[in-house]
Parts: sequence; C-alpha cells; structure tokens
Amino acid sequence: MPRNLNPDTIGFLVTDVARLVRSEMDRRITDAGLGITPSEARTLIHAERAGAVRQNVLAERMGVEAMTLSGALDRLEAQNLIERLPDPTDRRAKLVHLTAEADVMLDRIAPISASLRADASRGFAPEVWLQLLEHLKIVRSNLHDAKAASTAREDVVS
Repeated sequence: MPRNLNPDTIGFLVTDVARLVRSEMDRRITDAGLGITPSEARTLIHAERAGAVRQNVLAERMGVEAMTLSGALDRLEAQNLIERLPDPTDRRAKLVHLTAEADVMLDRIAPISASLRADASRGFAPEVWLQLLEHLKIVRSNLHDAKAASTAREDVVS
C-alpha cells in the first residue's frame, strides 16, 4: 500500500536545512583559503560557543564522536588556535581553550557566516526571520526538555 509521506515535516525540513547550511558553509570556508578545514572551523565556532569545556562535552554538543573531534583538535592545537589545559576539577581531564590566534581566525570566519545567514534569510522581512529563529529556539527547548524527562524516567527505572 503506498504511503503518503510528507517531505515537509519538521524532521525533514530541519535535516535538509542543516545539511544545506553545513555544505554551503564548508564550501565557503574552503573557498576563503583560511588555512583550516571546514571541520576545524566548525570546531572553533563550537568551542567559542561552549567556552572552556572538556573534549567529550564539546564532541557531544557538535554531534560527533570524541575520537573524530580529537583529530581536529590536534590540528588546531598544532596551529596554536586551541590549547588543552588541565581541568581543575579532574586532573585527568583536559579543557579546550581558544587562544588569541583563534580570535583572529574567528574574526575571519565571521563575515563568511554572516553572508551565509544573509543568503538564507533572503526574502524574509527582518521581523519574520527573527520570529522564525525564536520559534526554532522554542522547538529546541521543547526537545531538550523531552530528552531530560526521558533521561529522568530512565534513571528512576534503573
């Protein structure tokens, strides 16, 4: 029996937009000749957003495996864009910190990100674009809450 699959559900739309944004940002980073890979640029951007954080936490926030992130961090560290410093709460763990050189690189990445956002928001009135972003924040919060509730239920059952 044929299914009437809707290609415009939230899951498909968000996945398609995320894939297209990532692909286009990767292309623009590569074309800019910054001396870092798109993966390294993403890592810097996420590290800036997260602040001083353990590698495993950064990997989780980026949606990648810790070992995958490790290679990008190694290359960024070799370029003096990040440093791994001891975690004062656990001397076995390291925190990822951005260096002053990372600030310079992030300043070079910023206009690339801004141009991508401008292209993505073309055709939207500014207030409508802001509403879309606010609505997506609500969706993110709702899903975060659902995940937390599910984890809490699993902890009770365990």
